[in-house]
Amino acid sequence: MARFITTIKFTEQGIQNIKDTSKRASAFKSGAKKMGVKVKDIYWTLGAAFDGAIVFDAQDDETAKALMLSLESQGNVQTQTARAFNAKEMDEILSKVQ
Repeated sequence: MARFITTIKFTEQGIQNIKDTSKRASAFKSGAKKMGVKVKDIYWTLGAAFDGAIVFDAQDDETAKALMLSLESQGNVQTQTARAFNAKEMDEILSKVQ
């Protein structure tokens, strides 16, 4: 499984429906599980850059992208997702650097 970190930014619709954000997060986790994705955690954050973050494991980039498209299609958030590598994975990558 590959690890991904997604930052989220609420849309105007997401702000208007902010009281449902925890319920939406729970539904997102359930939907992700049905896709074979393990959501490690969801965070709501302070600051101007983004409003939250999601950490999840998916079997491949295509599944991660499908999950994020599904989330964005609801209209409450915009996302930016990055593939994350732990120290062991990074060491394997670095062993290929010439």
